[in-house]
Amino acid sequence: MFLSELLTRQRTWEPSPSERRQWVEVFKTCDEDRKGYLSREDFKVAVVMLFGYKPCKVEVDSVMSSVNPNTSGILLEEFLKIIKKKKEAQLYQNERRHIFTAFDVRYRGFLTFEDFKRAFQEVAPRLPERTVLEVFREVDQDSDGHVSFRDFEYAMKHGKNEA
Repeated sequence: MFLSELLTRQRTWEPSPSERRQWVEVFKTCDEDRKGYLSREDFKVAVVMLFGYKPCKVEVDSVMSSVNPNTSGILLEEFLKIIKKKKEAQLYQNERRHIFTAFDVRYRGFLTFEDFKRAFQEVAPRLPERTVLEVFREVDQDSDGHVSFRDFEYAMKHGKNEA
């Protein structure tokens, strides 16, 4: 289906050379003892420096469990991969919010079927209304006739590729 393919398309993003340098500098700054890796606490500080929030225990546990067990912490290359994934997630969260806001022309905080029709008429004018209705029903998780940002975000993250 058109929307599902749009919502699940693979995206790639690469940091600019200056962003990568910044990440390396943050790594070096947080590796105070020059041990060549970041401990749990070092990683938390790095996330605060780069993203402005302290990661929760679950997030840190998840990251630390993915680290090579033969090392004592997060090596630079692993750190760069982790930060790249976090940055991508942040960018796509912003993108999803922007798309939702563009659909929500009346600024109500939810989308109606009419909002969906209007949006699809602009991006896919030949798409049958029946298909738009099917998409709307699929995205409207609680079948209340409104698509909240949470419904919309879920569809954007977990859309199914249908033929």
